[in-house]
Amino acid sequence: MPDPSGPHLSLWKQRLGRVPESVWEQTGLETLVLAENDLPEVSERIGLLKKLRMLDLGHNQLTSVPHTLAGLDGLTDFLYLHDNRLTSLPASLARLTRLRYLNIGQNAFEELPESVCGMASLIELRAEDNRLTSLPDSIGRLSRLREMHLRNNQLTSLPESIGQLQELRQIDLRGNPLTHLPAAIAALPRLEKLDLRWVTTLVWPAWAADLEARGCVVYL
Repeated sequence: MPDPSGPHLSLWKQRLGRVPESVWEQTGLETLVLAENDLPEVSERIGLLKKLRMLDLGHNQLTSVPHTLAGLDGLTDFLYLHDNRLTSLPASLARLTRLRYLNIGQNAFEELPESVCGMASLIELRAEDNRLTSLPDSIGRLSRLREMHLRNNQLTSLPESIGQLQELRQIDLRGNPLTHLPAAIAALPRLEKLDLRWVTTLVWPAWAADLEARGCVVYL
């Protein structure tokens, strides 16, 4: 095991099955990687790691995450929860208002957790390969968001509040059964890429030509 006195600990792909209790005693940790360990759960003691800036819990078997994650207000850089068995997140995670990157892809979410829309500093959101059928209107609260990755869900439309995401540069909607897109997308001032490949159900909106005319790349 790496030096426990250091700020970085990687236990990637160690087949742990369970996180050693000693990990929770390393309260100076700034980055913690627990990916690919067949973890069915994570102790609420993770909330003791107040200095964490990056946490990787990806590629495990989690069906829930501890509500004590909400107390990690130093979590600013990355939170990886992808490739688990999650269907919801604690409402308290909305307190992670300094987090910039969240990956909840490859889970079983049928709706985007409301707590995600409270993460006001998010720059990149990855929620691909889930079962999302819609996005909440509150997605518009993510005013700093630059990239939104929603590939391979069950989305048929997006809410009008998408127009509030004035910093948005990229939207990946590949492989969704979309039938409607709001015209508010055309008014996003910084949009550079709209990816609609493998979408066979959408009637191409008239405003799409305006997007392309001002330099936004549209993939069909």
